[in-house]
Amino acid sequence: MLNIMLAAAVSLFIGMVGTPVWIRIVRRLGYGQMIREEGPQAHHGKRGTPTMGGAVFIVGSLVGYAVAHMVTQTTPTVSGALVLLLMTGLGLVGFVDDYIKVFKQRSLGLRSGAKMIGIVLVGVVFAVGSLNFPNGYDVTPATDHLSFLRDFGPSIGPYLFVLWALFLIAAVSNGVNLTDGLDGLAAGPAAMVLAAYVIIGNWQLRNSCFGSGLAPNCYSVRDPLDLAVVAAAVLGGVFGFLWWNAPPAKVFMGDTGSLALGGVLVGLAILTRTQFLLAILCGLIVMITLSVMIQVGVFRVTQKFTGTGKRVFKMAPLQHHFELSGWAETTIVVRFWLMSALFVALGIGLFYLEWMPKG
Repeated sequence: MLNIMLAAAVSLFIGMVGTPVWIRIVRRLGYGQMIREEGPQAHHGKRGTPTMGGAVFIVGSLVGYAVAHMVTQTTPTVSGALVLLLMTGLGLVGFVDDYIKVFKQRSLGLRSGAKMIGIVLVGVVFAVGSLNFPNGYDVTPATDHLSFLRDFGPSIGPYLFVLWALFLIAAVSNGVNLTDGLDGLAAGPAAMVLAAYVIIGNWQLRNSCFGSGLAPNCYSVRDPLDLAVVAAAVLGGVFGFLWWNAPPAKVFMGDTGSLALGGVLVGLAILTRTQFLLAILCGLIVMITLSVMIQVGVFRVTQKFTGTGKRVFKMAPLQHHFELSGWAETTIVVRFWLMSALFVALGIGLFYLEWMPKG
């Protein structure tokens, strides 16, 4: 437990202290957020707000993880390194995207094709790496199975697994990006899911199949404790960042932060064998992503058959629909946080369900 607390504490300190320093640097360089013209009019007042704040909690997470292992004199694991690699790699893709936006003063950064290539390259390295590096029990960080509370069903094979991992990485990282449309809206729910993975990793450690006393429902997760350390390190950094990102935001995480958060959540889900559980834990993010898919799908279908595209929502993603319905930004954020907390509670409840006494 000491390394979990150390990782969170160091990362939290860096997030709290480092974010205002980053704000001053970005302001001095004139790198402010660009706002899309087609977005809500109320957002135009946010033009120029310092961005790329996700870089601070990425650095904080890496430092917190390293310090925790140095102080406790424990060895970092392959599982922890792979999740941090995925987070940092996607964060770099997002950083390039953000830099192009602020440097060229436009709301669009990397072309979608170039951005996807970057995500795929990082994702392939993670997915392939997770199927290698067996420990002394011949257990690799991930397996080529689907998972919910643990692995289930037959093997899908390494090639399909890599494609499945890439789908999850692209879907969740873009989902976090869509959620990051209001002050604190993405960071709050992401922190809740990260807290859930601290709990999940710790529980899997206590009921590991590689311990002395095997429980009937033991977990064959390679490095559950270190995955909890990673989740705690990122959680601390996100908490520190959220202090400055809460409404009214002094800084935005940008694609740097949203892609990195999506990556770390998927990495934790794959390596803790809870891939489908992630959809419940990230229920708010799923809901917001579906709102965009529904809006675009209905518009295209009705435009094709009637000549006039119709919209289900006043604007997508979903949070903008409520903005245009007259809800205050803080009201939307707090209510969405509450919904996210319910999704996370449901996910944790399902995770513990198989441990409930029978009869």
